[in-house]
Amino acid sequence: SLEADIMKIAMIGSGAAGSVFACYLRRGGADITLVDPYKEHMDKVAKEGMTFVIYPDQTYHVDGFKTAYNADDIGVMDIVIFMTKTTTLEAAIKTAMPCIGPETVLVSLMNGLGNEDKLAAVVGEERVLFGSGSLGTFLDGPGKCMSSPGARDIQMNFGPMKQSELNERAGKYLEKTYNDGGVPTKYWDDVRPKLWTKIVSNCALNAPASLMRLKSRYMLEDPVGYSIIDSIIRECCAVATASGVPMDPAVCMKGLMDGKDKGIGDYYPSMAQDVLMHRRQTEIGTLNGAIVDYGKRYGVPTPYNEVVAKLIMAIENNYEVGYDADKQS
Repeated sequence: SLEADIMKIAMIGSGAAGSVFACYLRRGGADITLVDPYKEHMDKVAKEGMTFVIYPDQTYHVDGFKTAYNADDIGVMDIVIFMTKTTTLEAAIKTAMPCIGPETVLVSLMNGLGNEDKLAAVVGEERVLFGSGSLGTFLDGPGKCMSSPGARDIQMNFGPMKQSELNERAGKYLEKTYNDGGVPTKYWDDVRPKLWTKIVSNCALNAPASLMRLKSRYMLEDPVGYSIIDSIIRECCAVATASGVPMDPAVCMKGLMDGKDKGIGDYYPSMAQDVLMHRRQTEIGTLNGAIVDYGKRYGVPTPYNEVVAKLIMAIENNYEVGYDADKQS
């Protein structure tokens, strides 16, 4: 029966990106449970569904979600997608264990390097998919999430750590469901080139936007901002190439410049939201910080990435005493 073909999915971490990714899956017909300790958000979605805005002018009502504050009683899932902050991934895996069975496939669509290794440590590489979505996302209060426009090119890219029947089945199912839900998606045999493209753009935009306090468009249009981003990209591409995934900095820069007028340029990237709006820990360690670590491993110098990573860490360490315009007389 058709019902037998529907796989049960849990979204562990249903903030901005988790909610948007889940809305596309739900619109594609997925049986999906949102798991997040943000009680007001989970309660509102359970009661009224999700208001889903695709920037700038499409608004949808998406309902039929199951919700939970934790994974204790949601039952064993076929697919468990992790969309927490990378800083809390290890803790999230522990709390998700009740919904992970002997054939459950774990998926990381999170920012940064090395998340898939943490999942593989629990279930093995033959039950891990990893990749990323190149969508701007925002949570506009409980029960309302926003996505940058779905461009014509592929926006969701993922693939297996290791080829296996379970990975193939889950990957093809997610590919079909995301496409049916309205976001162009591809399941790759080797997703690393796509993942590195996303990592390079995150490293280039996230920390600089947090430090310059500018949306992506304005950084790229400013000659000094442009030169800083260009230098970060060159270092990232050198590290990617040394790791076995050849990357061309000119192609990466062109991608950012082409995208700045298509909605993504009007967002503060997620790290800038963390630093400027929420004053919380960021994912710097799996982005520019990881580039520095990989650079040391491969003998590639990364001075720009090192400076922006350290600046973000210093800001994080000092939120309580940092300048706050609201509190200044």
